[in-house]
Amino acid sequence: MNTQVKICGLTRAEDVQTAIAEGANFLGFIIEAKSPRRLTVEQAKPMFDGAKGLAKRVAVTVNPDDALLDTIALTLQPDYVQLHGDESVDRVAEISRRYDFKIIKACAIASDEDMKSAGEYAGVADLILFDAKPPKGSDVRGGHGIAIDWNIIRRAPTPKLYALAGGLTSETIANAISATKAPLVDVSSGVERSPGIKDPSKIEAFMKAVKHHG
Repeated sequence: MNTQVKICGLTRAEDVQTAIAEGANFLGFIIEAKSPRRLTVEQAKPMFDGAKGLAKRVAVTVNPDDALLDTIALTLQPDYVQLHGDESVDRVAEISRRYDFKIIKACAIASDEDMKSAGEYAGVADLILFDAKPPKGSDVRGGHGIAIDWNIIRRAPTPKLYALAGGLTSETIANAISATKAPLVDVSSGVERSPGIKDPSKIEAFMKAVKHHG
């Protein structure tokens, strides 16, 4: 199994370059959503352009309207758009029909029932991302450094291609891969010095750990 890696919450060109140099397969940028890692479309554009063809570029959104998606599609031309909000199955299907980019649907997981609900997106999203539920009262959807109970994923049927997120670090990734057999892992806060500022040594350590155990 060759586990792939998505490094998310990128905000700086130098961090994008480090992620690519270390072999990241997907690069995630949080576009116009509430987050300390938030970027405008204009801020993200040079990084999207610079990474074209070097890794899959993902525009991470939360409940985006059509106007924002139109702008993202036209200006950023992403490989994927990640829907990290409360988008319904019908809404995801509508977006899939309307645009050329592929879709990642993030689903917050804290129970077996959450896994069943996430499975409803299998026919309309290209990839499902299992992430931890945010702390109670938080309106920021990801990047909290909270891990999922991997046993929930271990005992549930999963699609052939899915992603695992939530509190992953170079110290925990071996156990996460062993427990879930995730084909794609998604890290943000686990390779940071501070929110949005990546640490090159942490990126290197994470990638080495994935290559060794995945």
